[in-house]
Amino acid sequence: MNAPNQLKLGIPKGSLEKATVELFAQAGWSIGINARNYFPTVDDPSLICKLMRPQEMALYVADGTLDAALTGWDWIIERDCQDQITDVATLEYSKSSNQPCRWVLVAPENSPIQSVQDLQGKRIATELQNFTRRYLEERGVKAEVIFSWGATEAKVVEGLVDAVVEITETGSTLRAHRLRIVEELLVTRTKLIANPQAMQVSWKREKIDQIALLLKAALDARHKVLLKMNVPTHNLDGIMSILPSLTSPTVNPLLDDRWRAVETVVDRSMVRDLLPKLKEAGATGILEFDLKKVV
Repeated sequence: MNAPNQLKLGIPKGSLEKATVELFAQAGWSIGINARNYFPTVDDPSLICKLMRPQEMALYVADGTLDAALTGWDWIIERDCQDQITDVATLEYSKSSNQPCRWVLVAPENSPIQSVQDLQGKRIATELQNFTRRYLEERGVKAEVIFSWGATEAKVVEGLVDAVVEITETGSTLRAHRLRIVEELLVTRTKLIANPQAMQVSWKREKIDQIALLLKAALDARHKVLLKMNVPTHNLDGIMSILPSLTSPTVNPLLDDRWRAVETVVDRSMVRDLLPKLKEAGATGILEFDLKKVV
């Protein structure tokens, strides 16, 4: 018996690891990660998952070691791999919030540094070394950019460097260390990327497209809920004027012709304002359901 075709898929190790596994679970794939093994198990014989640092992922996709992977746009730029990979999908998720991650120039609260131009002749620490150097060069700023192996913000707190370029979601950790964001340099999001040659192979392209579709469907579902309710027939037009939906609400007759069953998908953020209006307009038995996927 011939072995099944298997797509080599990179899963990011580190801060995004747990969020990625949870997203795949919602999309329909169960990925099991063992701390001592860099090859996670997956309940899909057409996939081989490999656990890698996102900083390296774009290089391995570019050279064909991986067929596809999830990594940050920041690391694609850092490795200068934009022209060597196929950008399949942007996936709006992060390790702890719905806000996109930002690479920011950071200095102490009492620092005289007020802009990138003030970095002339200064010393900056960052893990995003290549991008930072290019960013400064494009603006005519000459500064020493050193690589940081971690705890980057601590280096500026301790006075080892004049400023740092660090990643943040909310900025709360920086503020807790009495640090100030001088400028935002880059907004980054998670990307599903693929090797261009892999995308020329029909079964690989179909599998990558399937992964992209279901991951995006799972993410879209996180922002939506399904509302179900019973509505008096004579109040139906009023309820319809209140209800938003993806296309049009579904309306079905009940055994008692004086009532209709109505259901619709709405943005989760709208529910708290919508429910009182629906109740006031005559809707009863209102139910709210979480969704797994919205395609």
